[in-house]
Amino acid sequence: MNEKEQIVAAIQKAMPDLDQKVIMSRLERPKDNKNGDYALPTFFLAKQLHQAPQKIATDLAPKIDQSAFDQVVVAGPYINFFLKKGQVGAGVLEAILADPAHYGSSKLGNGAQVTIDLSSPNIAKPMGMGHLRSTVIGNAIANILAKVGYQPVRINHLGDWGTQFGKLMAAYEMWGDEQAVKADPINTLQKYYVRINTEADSHPEYNDAGREWFKKLESGDAEATRLWKWFRRESLKRFMKIYKMLGVDFDSYNGEAFYNDKMDEILQLLEDKNLLQESRGADIVDLSAYKLNPALIRKSDGATLYITRDLAAALFRKRMYGFKQSLYVVGAEQTNHFAQLKAVLNEMGFTWNKQIHHVPFGLMSLNGKKMSTRKGNIVQLEDVLNDSIKLARQQIAEKNPDLANADEVAQQVGVGAVIFHDLKNERTNAIDFKLEDVVKFEGETGPYVQYARARAESILRKAGKPDFAGQDLSLDDAEAWPVIKQLGQYGETIERAAKEYDPSLIGKYALTLAKLFNQYYAHVRILDDHPQKMARLALVQAVSDVLKSALQLLGVKAPDEM
Repeated sequence: MNEKEQIVAAIQKAMPDLDQKVIMSRLERPKDNKNGDYALPTFFLAKQLHQAPQKIATDLAPKIDQSAFDQVVVAGPYINFFLKKGQVGAGVLEAILADPAHYGSSKLGNGAQVTIDLSSPNIAKPMGMGHLRSTVIGNAIANILAKVGYQPVRINHLGDWGTQFGKLMAAYEMWGDEQAVKADPINTLQKYYVRINTEADSHPEYNDAGREWFKKLESGDAEATRLWKWFRRESLKRFMKIYKMLGVDFDSYNGEAFYNDKMDEILQLLEDKNLLQESRGADIVDLSAYKLNPALIRKSDGATLYITRDLAAALFRKRMYGFKQSLYVVGAEQTNHFAQLKAVLNEMGFTWNKQIHHVPFGLMSLNGKKMSTRKGNIVQLEDVLNDSIKLARQQIAEKNPDLANADEVAQQVGVGAVIFHDLKNERTNAIDFKLEDVVKFEGETGPYVQYARARAESILRKAGKPDFAGQDLSLDDAEAWPVIKQLGQYGETIERAAKEYDPSLIGKYALTLAKLFNQYYAHVRILDDHPQKMARLALVQAVSDVLKSALQLLGVKAPDEM
């Protein structure tokens, strides 16, 4: 039983008619430690008891068994609970040190599978900064869900189908140079794609040529298929290099093309349920009952669309994985698309559409400027990661010129800085990326958290990596208590992040823990001889373990030295 459950039990014993879940939902953490560690506001009982909240608090507090707490104090309509610092602190530290790798874990997911659609770059185009958010948010959500007992299935639903590839093939037919493509596949193909989109304004026939080439591809034309396979193969080589830098792996690379032969079933199911309606030669599903625009399923020329392939993908994934949840980590601008997807599935009679969740995120700008693939205004993710690593290497050289594995640490810090910057922000917020701010060792950055953890490891090395078995780990001093409280909230934070699909909760948690530890380090001489020296070192070890765990959930490495 954790301290929160202990408080709930004590309150219910004093007031048996109160449901434990209700009490748990009403408990608060005061912002000021002077008001205790937990507080129960009694406003919600006023109507039931026909009494003023202050009187309810005054009458209820004396009935609570106070033996498990330092104090139980009434403050107006609040009952404030002060925990026994030494007892709680020892319990938290012992729990972390006993099994640091699993501290904060739970069985919330009970082994259920969750498919996560993330990253999903388009082939034949460089992976830009715009792809960073889906990749790192989706990967962090997968890590967090695994921590609470789910089995995440990471799916890279590659954008390897659609009219855009017809346009690229048309461009290659007009201007392509095979040797130039072989020398630098992605950048050369990107130039062709930008050119055809730019010139299509004055040459509308280029759009017609693109549609014609895509029709050839869908029909299995040999040349179109050859080009498509070539573009896809070269793109994956480049993508894999970036994913290795980010430390992201996938369970499936089945992209849109994988579902090309699975759409006939979808179209047949829609026809069998009389859901398809003709509109200007195209096939649509009327979604007016959902207050949504019609879902365009098949164009007048017979070509399919994103939603057709997404319907096939959803059905395939349900059959393949039997998912409990199916997540789509895709930008907020696609909200309407996923609303349509769920609505069409519901019309088809698939009640598991309720298990599908769009996990939206805000746009990313670079130094205040928007990015656009079509216009060629794209900043390549690989270039940004390399620049970040170089900047980290420079700072490490200044701070620790004798560091033996400086290049390895620079890689961990540089890449980690980019990932952390994204994930510390609430995912629905738009964010602006400025490299110089991201790689700082001070402020709310990934390197700041990594450096705090490396500092903890340095202290432990100086102490000779102590053995805490059988030691008294009670800490009741005012300096240690904020750190211990933060450590104790790790599991609760992870569960909330899992339920809300929000890695920023872990990012903010790590920043807070790093700040509290740095404050503790500044005020307490940890290595001095003191009756509580071993307990203090245990606190340092616990901080190191939890910071490493939190960074791992975000997909960020935690170097031992910096």
